[in-house]
Amino acid sequence: MSIKDVIKKSVLESEMYNQAISLSTILTMTADLLLALVMGLLIYAVYKKFYKGVVFSKNYAITLVGMTVLTSMVTLAISTNIVISLGMVGALSIVRYRTAIKEPLDLMYMFWAITTGIAIGASMYILAGAAFVIMLILVLCFGAKGATGYQYMLVVHYDGDGAGDNVIRALGKNRYTVRSKIMRGDSTELTVQVRCKNDSQIFMENIRGVEGVNNAALIEFNGEYHG
Repeated sequence: MSIKDVIKKSVLESEMYNQAISLSTILTMTADLLLALVMGLLIYAVYKKFYKGVVFSKNYAITLVGMTVLTSMVTLAISTNIVISLGMVGALSIVRYRTAIKEPLDLMYMFWAITTGIAIGASMYILAGAAFVIMLILVLCFGAKGATGYQYMLVVHYDGDGAGDNVIRALGKNRYTVRSKIMRGDSTELTVQVRCKNDSQIFMENIRGVEGVNNAALIEFNGEYHG
């Protein structure tokens, strides 16, 4: 028996090459896709709840749901038909994604959605559920603001030299770091990173009452710089 005959008997004439799909297989696929949709929505909810960036991207959040479902679909196709799996692997190998991911946590959520879709597509429901619980605990423990406090960027415009010292005093017991000080004639722009243990912003009222302060802006700061 030649190698060609062996391949034909073991692969081409096997049930994996058969395009017919039983009713139980269709029901299993439908249930897996619905479960992937539910898990994707849960990941979407966690991402929306604990997002710390400047501008929340709803399009990216919806992408997490779609990515979970589509990855599950790909895994189901690969696991049920060897011919489709070979063609799909070849097609996906030439795809290049050039969308920049600036936030490291966004990358974590993306891989979370992909791996959840793979686990559900492979019928590893316990693994997908256990991974969701572990990731949720991780986000709760390290994503809570109370763990590191609140950080703000304070930008103050004032006139005169004495106003700057009074602005620093107005910060009270809050830890701070002067990031920049730009002087234009009698006007000065002062940028200070302020660390607070709670979300109280009473120091802003004190700064507004300082003589010589023209305006003050407070921006929540997550500690990341992006170029």
